[in-house]
Amino acid sequence: MKRLFGTDGVRGVVASELTPLFVARLAWAIGSYFKEGSRILVGCDYRAGGEAIRRILMGVLVLSGVRVYDAGYTPTPALQYAVKTGGFDGGVMVTASHNPPEYNGIKVIGSHGVEVDRGEERVIEELYWSEKFRVTSWRSAVWSVEKYPGVNDLYIRAILDHVDRDIIAKREFRVLVDPVNNVGVLTTPRLLRELGVKPVVINGDLSYEPTRPPEPTPETLSSTTQAVKACNCDLGVAHDGDADRSIFIDERGQAYWGDRSAVLLAKHLKLYKKLTGRVYTGVSSSVLVEDVLRPLGVEVVWLKVGSVDIAHAMMRAGDALCGFEENGGFMYPPHQYVRDGAMTLALFLEMLATNRRKASELFSELPEYYVVKKKYPMSRDVAVRIVERIKEEFRDKRLITVDGVKVISKDYWVLVRPSGTEPLLRVMLEAKSEDIAKSILERVENVIREVITT
Repeated sequence: MKRLFGTDGVRGVVASELTPLFVARLAWAIGSYFKEGSRILVGCDYRAGGEAIRRILMGVLVLSGVRVYDAGYTPTPALQYAVKTGGFDGGVMVTASHNPPEYNGIKVIGSHGVEVDRGEERVIEELYWSEKFRVTSWRSAVWSVEKYPGVNDLYIRAILDHVDRDIIAKREFRVLVDPVNNVGVLTTPRLLRELGVKPVVINGDLSYEPTRPPEPTPETLSSTTQAVKACNCDLGVAHDGDADRSIFIDERGQAYWGDRSAVLLAKHLKLYKKLTGRVYTGVSSSVLVEDVLRPLGVEVVWLKVGSVDIAHAMMRAGDALCGFEENGGFMYPPHQYVRDGAMTLALFLEMLATNRRKASELFSELPEYYVVKKKYPMSRDVAVRIVERIKEEFRDKRLITVDGVKVISKDYWVLVRPSGTEPLLRVMLEAKSEDIAKSILERVENVIREVITT
């Protein structure tokens, strides 16, 4: 059975892949998956085709026999929190997260506020391909879509309850916010003002063509990092399109990958908030996670890349201190088991306030590695063959094989895995020196060339 769902939801290019027929058929499968009469909350971020897709979804969901509520424009974590706390049976979010502007997508959320698990995705896919849709009574069609305002307000209030507002306000922070011309601008600046923080917003107008690439990385944030310094801010934060990620920039204009900020936050939860538990993260995160947290008695659980798998693993175990990805997605279980950009920012400010230190000073305490991240266009079949050859090439090292293969040695680690969202092979590498990194990358690229040419 052909998969529709990728690492996180269904995504495609608007109009050519996400056609009206495809969206309607997927919506009918989603509606058929939920029980007749279920209450479903629908929201979207600000992307090309989003309004049309949302309206098709809501109409088809009503005709499939479920009751539909419209949350309007909202970050994904805000919709998820409203689903969890509002007594809904599920939710649907229209977003392609960090993908380029021509993409959009659909995430299906369970009653717990987390995206449905892999087994539930397959049930929806089976309904889609078999066309075993529910045909309901004409009386269900008289249900109208009901507006559900206040989702963003509810979300902000919930975050405020999880941090020390007074200690943050006393520091009189000045924070630059880059919501990449999307729905993060509806919530993050408001949250900061409630915390007594001065927000400075760039890329803050809603636009289908964002000023920078939607995925926040140290490479895509050059203008944002310059703005942090120019505006004399204590901190900068950059979201992706649906604002479930936060990439942080220190007062000097240095941007950091999410696994580095997450390790600092995990220490904060352990030492300041006195929380206990294991840390759950994807294999794409740095081994500095183990280097920093194991001396504190915190066990690290390595999982497949993807917030869906991390979230469900944490819920099943019930012992999570936190979960995160290197892309800036951080999950704080006392709030909710999903990536949440604004919650992450509030916790980071609480950490700065309680430590009474600059962001650069906290980041400087972490182990330094030389970092390489590369993408190689290819089919998934070829990428899988390369992964198998990498296992052979590095068979004398520690290997983690839950998602591609992660090779861990004393002086380096390298992850080679097929992308879950694009026809790519991803290579992530960290080493204690540039020379080691170049040597390991050369070995990996030799394997890639060998497989491609045979």
